[in-house]
Amino acid sequence: MQDFSLYSERRTELCQEIRKKYKKDNGIILLCANVESDRIPFRQDSSFYYLTGLTEPGLFLTIDLESQKTRLFIPKYTIDRKQWMATGIFDFVCDEPSVAEIDELVELGDPIAGYTLHLYENMNHFAHLTAFLKTTVLQNKPVFTLLSEAAQQYVQQRTYITRFAAVVPSLAQSLVDISGIVAQMRRLKHMKEIESLFAAVEITAMAHEAAAAVIKPGIGEAEVHGNIAYVMYGSNATEAFASIVGSGFNSTVLHYHKNNDQLKTGELVVVDIGAEKDMYCADLTRTYPVSGRFSARQKVVYELVLETQEYIASIAKPGMYLKNNSHHDQSLHHLAKAFLAKAGYEQYFPHGIGHYLGLDVHDVGSYQEPLQEGDVFTIEPGIYIPEEALGVRIEDDYWLTPKGAVCLSEGLPKTVAEVQQAMADKSE
Repeated sequence: MQDFSLYSERRTELCQEIRKKYKKDNGIILLCANVESDRIPFRQDSSFYYLTGLTEPGLFLTIDLESQKTRLFIPKYTIDRKQWMATGIFDFVCDEPSVAEIDELVELGDPIAGYTLHLYENMNHFAHLTAFLKTTVLQNKPVFTLLSEAAQQYVQQRTYITRFAAVVPSLAQSLVDISGIVAQMRRLKHMKEIESLFAAVEITAMAHEAAAAVIKPGIGEAEVHGNIAYVMYGSNATEAFASIVGSGFNSTVLHYHKNNDQLKTGELVVVDIGAEKDMYCADLTRTYPVSGRFSARQKVVYELVLETQEYIASIAKPGMYLKNNSHHDQSLHHLAKAFLAKAGYEQYFPHGIGHYLGLDVHDVGSYQEPLQEGDVFTIEPGIYIPEEALGVRIEDDYWLTPKGAVCLSEGLPKTVAEVQQAMADKSE
């Protein structure tokens, strides 16, 4: 049985942080789960999962800031959902909410004609929740929820909030954004999270080995991608993002997703992939010589990228920044740029040195805040020279400790000698 105590502890911490920041002792916290789509597999909202441990769609959780009482609002389906969709632990939660440390289960609203809740259901299907919100607002209590200004974050939740505000007078004026508090909490990883991240890293490393095993002149990028997907899904994981297998000129396209060209003799192929395991994501990149050995020119560029990564990893520590335009001397991104500039290659490095990693590939967290013990992030320098159809990127995942950055993907070959040895049977 899943242990939900960690999620309850996080909710307690969230209440404490809200009281501290906003000097409020009353109000409610509103969290919204994602809903399903017919075209893509369902994936729970990361922050909803972080604070509840629940992977069932269409749920809404409220937390009373004063008493910390939790209410879970559940859609009332007219069709037996278990016959259509796998629900897992949620069956136990419905029978015994205390299993998930939930105080009360409440029907979301009027019955739904089906087994799935959609974003734009008639508002009567949310009637019990909106009535609860209306009572909260009438009592002059704030509603703390996730309303990040970042365009890509909490899209479904923000849609719900907009719809609720249309039928609950003054709700819009009662809303308080807590996305910054939740982002700060999510940045600092619990040991159980590190274990999940490491599991995702291990699967991704195996997928890289499977990719390297088939890379040779004449095969398609799609075949390489197929081997990657086979390993990930065979390991009960999924692809955390659209896998990149870019050869030749495609290696210089940062987010190349077509994966439909043919690998040619003498080219490089950038393989940027990540498994998602138990909701946590890895993100590892290696660059392989299609023919099994790097040319002299490729080797020069590759080793410069590797030296840049090793340098940045050696100086990463609490108090520095991933990227901060106001503190170049403490910004890993700007220090990487300066390192490449010494060799005359800074103009070929167009992206950031790394990003936070966790429940999302590009995880939440402010780049204006310094790195802290417990952060997990990538270090991924690259050089891309379109006129030479030559792109190199090397990316690993790091966990920040008081003594510096620990590489979670240390075992995956990345020196020139290691990569060539791993592909020894491809050399010509």
